[in-house]
Amino acid sequence: MRLGAGALSTVELLTILVGSGSRSCPADQIARRLTAAYPGLRQLAGKGAADLLAVEGVGEATAARMVAALELGRRLQKERR
Repeated sequence: MRLGAGALSTVELLTILVGSGSRSCPADQIARRLTAAYPGLRQLAGKGAADLLAVEGVGEATAARMVAALELGRRLQKERR
């Protein structure tokens, strides 16, 4: 974090949101699965919790964090207009 969040890749940022991962799947692998399923943040941002839960390794808490983070991004965009 010395260089700030802007220096992190999308997979690294998603890994932080995923958290600890699961017993069978580490957080960075789940983040890679999310980017494989939804290439591009615009695609990911359009998905709801049910869609995210379909990605192997994503549980309810992770899906909720992702949806909340993406909603904050949408709200920030609205404020900037």
